[in-house]
Amino acid sequence: MKDTAAARQDGAETEKRGRKASKETRRQQLIEATIDSLAKRGYAETTLADVADGAGLSRGIVNFHFESKDKLLIATLQHMADEYASHWMAALEKAGSSAAAKLWTLVAADFDRKITTKRKLAAWCAFWGEAKSRPTYQALCGARDARYQQLFEDLVSQMKTEGRYSYEPKAMTLALCATLEGLWWRLMMSDGLAREGAHAAAIEFIVAAFPDHMTREGPISK
Repeated sequence: MKDTAAARQDGAETEKRGRKASKETRRQQLIEATIDSLAKRGYAETTLADVADGAGLSRGIVNFHFESKDKLLIATLQHMADEYASHWMAALEKAGSSAAAKLWTLVAADFDRKITTKRKLAAWCAFWGEAKSRPTYQALCGARDARYQQLFEDLVSQMKTEGRYSYEPKAMTLALCATLEGLWWRLMMSDGLAREGAHAAAIEFIVAAFPDHMTREGPISK
């Protein structure tokens, strides 16, 4: 009897995990379909019907998981922001201990193939176009940007001390971040600039800005 009861309990737990996994799978399918629709149609033209069709699911499933287009879009932006943050944090963990190695790694991560796909860049572009009038979008993107920029400022400040550069760290950080963001915009606009070209341009900037720490081949070992 005890064995039978235990087996039933194990079966119930397995079924519960299966339902949970299925729910998470469905949500992820819908988020990926939303990214596809944003890339193809833009923000205003994306509908719940488009997302359902793109995911190969019923429209009722979309409503069940997200209730409205607004909630679906917020979840999609949150997913993209989390993915971006996880990506650069994972890259940073593998970087060397020096400020130069960390900065080099972060710049490379910003143009990694996983992050700068055409569909994801187009989706980011769609969200950024709406951020000015949507406080929730500003909050999601702004918190990430502030944390990221502070990390860059810390590294830039450390390299100033090491290299005795004359720049002002906040201004240099702003210039660096604006360069990276501008290159992203060029990639988003699909004006012929390739990911490799954007990365090479970013390297030129940091080599010129931090000549005591960088070469085109990588950070200088101290």
